[in-house]
Amino acid sequence: MNKIKKLSPQARETIVGYSFLAPAIFFFLTFVAIPIITGMATSMFNYTQKKFVFTGIENYIKLFNDEIFIKSLFNTTKLVVISVPIIVLFSLFAALVLYEKHPVVRAIFRGIFYLPVVTGSVAVVVVWKWIFDPYNGILNYLLLNLGVIEKEIQWLGTKEFALWAIIIILITTSVGQPIILYISALGNLDVSQVEAARIDGASEWQVFRHIKWPGIMPTTLYVVVITTINTFQCFSLIQLLTSGGPNYNTSTIMYLVYETAFKKYQFGYANAMGVILAVVIGLFSLVQFKIFSSKE
Repeated sequence: MNKIKKLSPQARETIVGYSFLAPAIFFFLTFVAIPIITGMATSMFNYTQKKFVFTGIENYIKLFNDEIFIKSLFNTTKLVVISVPIIVLFSLFAALVLYEKHPVVRAIFRGIFYLPVVTGSVAVVVVWKWIFDPYNGILNYLLLNLGVIEKEIQWLGTKEFALWAIIIILITTSVGQPIILYISALGNLDVSQVEAARIDGASEWQVFRHIKWPGIMPTTLYVVVITTINTFQCFSLIQLLTSGGPNYNTSTIMYLVYETAFKKYQFGYANAMGVILAVVIGLFSLVQFKIFSSKE
């Protein structure tokens, strides 16, 4: 203690600062950095319950000759390409509409949209499983009574509809947070600029394009990147609804990693999938940063 008192104020401030950072650094190293390094290292081994043999890049070569992995990669990319733009555009539209409403109405709808986010994924899946149930579900019941379809559809049991059903659920459960973020971002805009533009005769589209859109660009970048990462890591919906079926038509890379590691016990091969997924997410995020940073 006496030695610390003899230090200069700047040195004491540095020690205190690193002391506060120490718990966060410990958890980062323990639960993020070390697992990443371990996963990358073991991806180059034939690592099972009985073997631990170095194989170099053999797992990666095997991956790109694995039809199930290629199908899962395609499914994951399809989820991202379709759902992310819809989530972002719908969230932005909803936020623009809600922001103009009375604060009480705005608060009610914010709660409604955010409810699926705070609701447990198991509860959400149970509801959607009932909706898509081919014999007792409300969706088939309504479509049959409206004359849209002639017989029950196996929404989660056929390759034509299963992935689309997952996309619908993913969209409805993912718009809550972006809407809240966009409403907050709109509240931080300079109101005087918006009012001045309207007084000068600017249309609502011109106000949005030249004032609101540039002002919420940092929020849009965050929403796009986070939504993309979360969609790439889609797992619980697949596990609870379809288990990757039928015939791996709804399998994602995250679900395949789980299945390979904890059902087939091929840990090295599963880690190689995880590394590829991390690279793909990194590339997508880099492109998004380049696009939206230039616009900002």
